Amino acid sequence: MARRTDRILVVDVESTCWEGQPPPGQMSEIIEIGLCVVDVAALERVERRSILVRPACSTVSAYCTQLTTLTQADVDAGIPLAEACRVLADEYKSRERLFASFGDYDRQQFERNCARRSGAFGLAYPFGPTHLNVKNLATVAYGWSREVGMSEALKRAGLPLEGTHHRGGDDAWNIAGLLCHLLISIRGR
Repeated sequence: MARRTDRILVVDVESTCWEGQPPPGQMSEIIEIGLCVVDVAALERVERRSILVRPACSTVSAYCTQLTTLTQADVDAGIPLAEACRVLADEYKSRERLFASFGDYDRQQFERNCARRSGAFGLAYPFGPTHLNVKNLATVAYGWSREVGMSEALKRAGLPLEGTHHRGGDDAWNIAGLLCHLLISIRGR
């Protein structure tokens, strides 16, 4: 299958989390998929979306709500991960396009949640084989001595942090803004 290069799908996931270890029988599950579509020719963000995902075997802790603002009621109104993966594949052609995130956590969380063979899992991974790590790219492009978090990377690049940090849609928007900024500076050389 030929890779489409007209769009980059910038993804940020939020997952169930706890201050310590998960309670017995629970695991970290995707509860929000933030998506920002970047038009490669224009190097502009052209679409922003947040998909709430109903967890199958975990609950939203008070710590998770404090971090993400998402409550159990919010994610109970979401869709199953299988349906969210179909949305990515069908509406955004995610298997055919470059997928980017800030670091490897988002890619790995999709791999873990899709590979799990019990309950609602055992799903086809919704992305193709190519992943663009914007954290690595920013570190190398700007010549930083070490990787930094997303909010610090935006600050160092002179970009604002828009929206609520640790909400998937807002974080994907910000990561896409950083990616566009980087690519514009690379093209300008």
